[in-house]
Amino acid sequence: MSLQDVVADLTADAVEIDALVADLDEAGWDVPTPAPGWAVRHQVGHLAFIFRIAGLAAADPNAFTAMTKTMTAGFDAAVNGALAGYLGTPGPELLARWRAERDAGIAALAAVPADRLVPWLVNPLPPAILAAAGMMETFAHGQDIADALGVRRERTDRLRHIVAFAVRVRDFGYQARGLTPPDAEFRFEITAPSGALWAFGPEDADQRVTGSAEDFLLLATRRRHRDDVDVRAEGELADHWLDVAQAYRGPAGPGRAPGAFRAVRA
Repeated sequence: MSLQDVVADLTADAVEIDALVADLDEAGWDVPTPAPGWAVRHQVGHLAFIFRIAGLAAADPNAFTAMTKTMTAGFDAAVNGALAGYLGTPGPELLARWRAERDAGIAALAAVPADRLVPWLVNPLPPAILAAAGMMETFAHGQDIADALGVRRERTDRLRHIVAFAVRVRDFGYQARGLTPPDAEFRFEITAPSGALWAFGPEDADQRVTGSAEDFLLLATRRRHRDDVDVRAEGELADHWLDVAQAYRGPAGPGRAPGAFRAVRA
């Protein structure tokens, strides 16, 4: 994936968040989302903070490294603590802050030479991979907002960057649960919104995961239970992966209960 392409698609995805929330009144900002205890404003505040620290990592690596050393209680605690600075903000001001921090973060990532690593929470990452992680965040938290507001999101082949990222971090779900990731390689065959087939991993692998891109990502971001998505596994290890799939570091959280949403079909 090229940095230019991922940045362009990240920008488009971020603008979609605006389309979901730009016309909300204050009551709309307080609508509960499927994430327990989080309203729409929590989701937008979280995204603003993530883009802010990604921008800091890209623009001022030393300052970012210094900041992470102050996170003695861990990153998740720091993220939740940072939300307090967003939650008391009226909707229009929160929207303006999200836009400003989003745009600054994306611009900082775009300015990093493609072959230079950006410091991040565990390992330094190429800027294109960090931008793809940003797309994963907008997908997941944007879905929570859409679910809260009853909006059906239109998907495009921009999802390819997030699918590739989710495949890249296949082992996060095991690590979050203190499990040892399997040595076996997986084959992922994911159908794009356009109908194209995106394939990753050895073609002759015994462990296979197949399904639509949207459903694969709803599963990998834990926004849908495996029973409610069009994702299938062949092989015992692949089947177990559907239970632990997770495209982000840190605690898995409760996820979504089976049947909480109608199955999403491509």
